[in-house]
Amino acid sequence: MKKLVLGILAHVDAGKTTLSEAMLYLSGSIRKIGRVDKKDAFLDTYELERARGITIFSKQAEMAYENMNITLLDTPGHVDFSTEMERTLQVLDYAILVISGADGCQGHTETLWRLLNRYQVPVFLFINKMDQMGTDKDKILDELKNRLSDACIDFTDDLSEQFYENAAMTEEYLLDDFLENGRLDKTLIARAIRERKIFPCFFGSALRLQGVEEFLQGINTYMQEKHYPKEFGARVFKITRDDQGNRLTYLKVTGGILRAKDLLRTEHWEEKINQIRIYSGTKYQMINEASAGMICAVTGLSQTKIGEGFGIEQGEILPVLEPVLHYQILLPEDIDAAVMLPKLKQLEEEDPQLHIVWDEELQEIQAQIMGDVQIEILQNIIKERFDVDVAFDTGNIVYKETINSTVEGVGHFEPLRHYAEVHLILEPGERGSGIMIDTNCSEDLLDRNWQRLIMTHLYEKEHRGVLIGAPLTDIKITLAAGKAHKKHTEGGDFRQATYRAVRQGLRQAESVMLEPFYSFRMELPENCVGRAMMDVDQMYGTCKIAYEEHTADNMTVLKGSAPVACMRGYQREFASYTKGYGRMFCTLKGYEKCHNPEEVMQAYPYDPEADIMNPTGSVFCAHGTGFLVNWDQVKDYMHIDSVLEPEKQQDDKVHVPVRNVQEEDIWIGDDEIEQIMRQTFYANKSDKSKVRRRYHTKKPDGLADFNYKGRKQPDSRKKEKYLLVDGYNIIFAWKELKELANVNLDSARDKLLDILSDYHGTGQGNMIVVFDAYRVKGHRTEVMDYQNIHVVYTKEAETADAFIEKFAHDHKQTYDITVATSDYLEQIIITGQGCKLLSARELEQMVDQKKEEIREQLEMQVQKRNTLGELLKEFE
Repeated sequence: MKKLVLGILAHVDAGKTTLSEAMLYLSGSIRKIGRVDKKDAFLDTYELERARGITIFSKQAEMAYENMNITLLDTPGHVDFSTEMERTLQVLDYAILVISGADGCQGHTETLWRLLNRYQVPVFLFINKMDQMGTDKDKILDELKNRLSDACIDFTDDLSEQFYENAAMTEEYLLDDFLENGRLDKTLIARAIRERKIFPCFFGSALRLQGVEEFLQGINTYMQEKHYPKEFGARVFKITRDDQGNRLTYLKVTGGILRAKDLLRTEHWEEKINQIRIYSGTKYQMINEASAGMICAVTGLSQTKIGEGFGIEQGEILPVLEPVLHYQILLPEDIDAAVMLPKLKQLEEEDPQLHIVWDEELQEIQAQIMGDVQIEILQNIIKERFDVDVAFDTGNIVYKETINSTVEGVGHFEPLRHYAEVHLILEPGERGSGIMIDTNCSEDLLDRNWQRLIMTHLYEKEHRGVLIGAPLTDIKITLAAGKAHKKHTEGGDFRQATYRAVRQGLRQAESVMLEPFYSFRMELPENCVGRAMMDVDQMYGTCKIAYEEHTADNMTVLKGSAPVACMRGYQREFASYTKGYGRMFCTLKGYEKCHNPEEVMQAYPYDPEADIMNPTGSVFCAHGTGFLVNWDQVKDYMHIDSVLEPEKQQDDKVHVPVRNVQEEDIWIGDDEIEQIMRQTFYANKSDKSKVRRRYHTKKPDGLADFNYKGRKQPDSRKKEKYLLVDGYNIIFAWKELKELANVNLDSARDKLLDILSDYHGTGQGNMIVVFDAYRVKGHRTEVMDYQNIHVVYTKEAETADAFIEKFAHDHKQTYDITVATSDYLEQIIITGQGCKLLSARELEQMVDQKKEEIREQLEMQVQKRNTLGELLKEFE
């Protein structure tokens, strides 16, 4: 038997639910036909649906007809619940579009048609209420051809010559078949319908069961079963909760088989399915497995999201329709917002377009809502589930932001032992394109895994503009360059660098504010056209008379668009001056340039620099600690050359490359060094009585045989021993010091020096502990004595690695050099210089061994002094 998933769509009051009841009745799935006006419709299961006579939530019903097993999905028709309807389109094999024969093709019908085209769903049309007086089949068919598609064809008599001719004109292979055989093969017609080349139209009255049987026969004849792959795939389209509060995830299996107790996983989570349910109305049947093409609800999944895919359906489908108004949710005085917010987030799981957010600055909960009817429904749901009476304010427009120029955004995140830099190209996109993300970064510059991580971070966040903090849209973001550190880069580093790159780019760009626009269609008396056109002009909109559309005598059609902010409440004014004869249909056109950006910015003051959740600056590292750089100075410190400005010279920047920068051999005095340290980072803030700082014109003690240009001095003595320690490398390799460094780096550095000083107290030769200070602007090599060891803070543009490598290279023939580090690359270089190596672990073991030896010696001395002979000697 054919397995089909059908969705029923319509403008409100077109008779959609009545058609569902008729189809279920004729298929034998229900014993009697329910009616919306009698509040007993099979698929109107929610009390509010029965009370208001409208469908609010999509419902599932199972039916069998001849050789078909059909899953019927009834969707909401009211415009306020369009997002619920759109989510269902993702899983349909075919759609049934119901149109009222009395009202004709309405504004929301055109919106549905565009959505069906976007999701490429084949469509069958059922023109309902044809039993009412004044309905004209030919007139309605002409209207459908004009406003929807020329491929809308009457299937009432699918064996007539006229039918064959009309169908043959839609596709070349149909025309060839008709010319060859004088008729059309039904399989070819079904193929054309599947390819959206033909849209069958059936006429009747669902309430009186007229034409419904013929419609079901047409479905059986011309709908083809979809073929699915063997590999598992599934797509989530709805999340709700049953009467016991169990979370239900509705999905369509698009490949393979889904079994109970199977594990579903994404990049971020993995959970087991407990039950698989097949719903029909309020009742359900539990099954052990669901095959491809089935719609089912599963329990046990707590982290699924609407639009999410599994298996071969990886990725998330983002909706087209979105609310254009946001409201403050007003809570009772005895209800804490912190307690209520998680509960409201449950509703956001079921309807992601609600966008429930806590505004920290305004200290209020906000939601995005389609209209007044949805507000009423939300109030009832919140009361029913959480026993809380909430209210909503009057609402405000949801503005968005984009850019008008191409810029390069740079984000850098480099606190100590972290590193990431990201360069993004931000370009203006076409209106309605949303946010497009791409990469044009060489894998030689940045590994593919890091690039994928950056792309993930770009997708996961709703980026905000810098004018009023509104969501960003109509922009293309391209990853152009990036840099990671082999040892210190972690995943979270690129998240920070990516976010900062977007914000830094937005601060450079010319930002543009956008507002939502309605497309409208007015049918009004001729004597009201002038008033309407004047009103549209005052609302900063545009319009024109649609001469091509035929209407009743003395009526005119006016089409145009205008800002949503200006058209709020205009429906009542329109009905008043047309004295009830006029009809106006509004649909969301999209976002266009705001007509009053200055007023909006005054109404919604926003300081991008004060938004701590969306920082515009970057973090660089200096002298072992991170420091902030403002967005307008980031490019002076960045480590990768500009992609958009390759001709810009490094000499123009404050930033100095990490390695291989030459420096004059000049010693500086105490006052200048102390000033630099105060301005950057006071490297040794603990007990300074232990330290003898030296900034002499003569060379430091113990280091008399070399200077920091690396020039070896003549020496005929035998080789002295030097142990060079990479200070920060050892700190973060030893567990005890690492934990201390996470609390206070200064303390960890001082403790390391104390440990090494104690260890070196019984040894020979010289010990040099080297710390990075290469990020400090203008810093010269700083040498000091810490008790019995030497401490070096490297100069600007020279890392500890570079200092050690240079020392080893220039003095390997003069000194017996051992280097303590766990840096793999540094170990390779040092080994190549012929020097000895100590890993951080080996050095720690040697230190512990030395401590143990000292302890044993002390114990032996104490035991020896406690003998009787020793005590008698003390009294002699």
